Amino acid sequence: MSDAILSVEELQTHFFTRAGVLKAVDGVSFSVGKGRILGLVGESGSGKSVTGYSILRLVDAPGKIVGGRILLKGKDLAALDPEAMRRTRGAVVSMIFQDPMMTLNPVLKIGTQMVAAIKAHVKISTADARKQARDALALVGIPAPDERLDVYPHHLSGGMRQRVAIAIALLHKPAVIIADEPTTALDVSIQSQILAEVRRLADQTGTAFVWVTHDLSVVSSLADDIAVMYAGRIVESGETGAVLAHPKHPYTAGLMASVPSQAERGQKLVQIKGSTPSLAHLPEGCSFRPRCPRATDICKTMPALLPLGDTKVRCHHPIVEHAS
Repeated sequence: MSDAILSVEELQTHFFTRAGVLKAVDGVSFSVGKGRILGLVGESGSGKSVTGYSILRLVDAPGKIVGGRILLKGKDLAALDPEAMRRTRGAVVSMIFQDPMMTLNPVLKIGTQMVAAIKAHVKISTADARKQARDALALVGIPAPDERLDVYPHHLSGGMRQRVAIAIALLHKPAVIIADEPTTALDVSIQSQILAEVRRLADQTGTAFVWVTHDLSVVSSLADDIAVMYAGRIVESGETGAVLAHPKHPYTAGLMASVPSQAERGQKLVQIKGSTPSLAHLPEGCSFRPRCPRATDICKTMPALLPLGDTKVRCHHPIVEHAS
């Protein structure tokens, strides 16, 4: 993508443990353009959250980024020193975490926390910072934002707390926001409101989002593009409509078949047999091979991620019935 704000190139993040080297992210590449939303999808353990944390350089020991580039507006975040990365994190690239109660300080008022986040990056008076915080709360649809600045996190509902977390991420008008399953703990109606708000913000502000999730229904209604991950690698990617309408990788097809809304009433849901492999003992070749109904001996060699029709797929035996 020539107009990409964020380009991740062959990113590798490994965890050095007693059980061996765990390749949580193994050669991941993708791009996100201005105002676009990329859905990063996969089962638990696929490496999608580690990919998000790697972009912000928030991977703790024994994890380490061992290869690849993370280009944000042409600057390689993987090569920045810790102080330069601290100045970049929050100002140019931000993150929305899954549970806002784990990121909001329960003993500080919302306004105090937001003002501190603003002053960490710019020299500004408390009054001006407070006005900026109020405007950010209004931007994400929080009613009576002046009053909300003076309450504690536990005074707000889960949906409101998540809106505050989104507002904090937007404070410095970052180019990119990484969202790590931020609506998982919310009920469906609140989730729908948050997703609509994020879509509006991306269109209105031009901020690019990387939306990490396991929920295909969220991706289908929110994301412009999708990258499906399995065992640390992207196995299929492309525009959301193209990938979900005609999945070409057997894993993507299995995920689609297991979505309840795809089934007829009374029909049993399709299950992908087996479970995600341990990163310490990955199978030879294609990691999905032991679970794949299309696997043959050639699958003992690792396939490349190659263009096929209007998407890219990493498979020796892609589903080509609908490929263009």
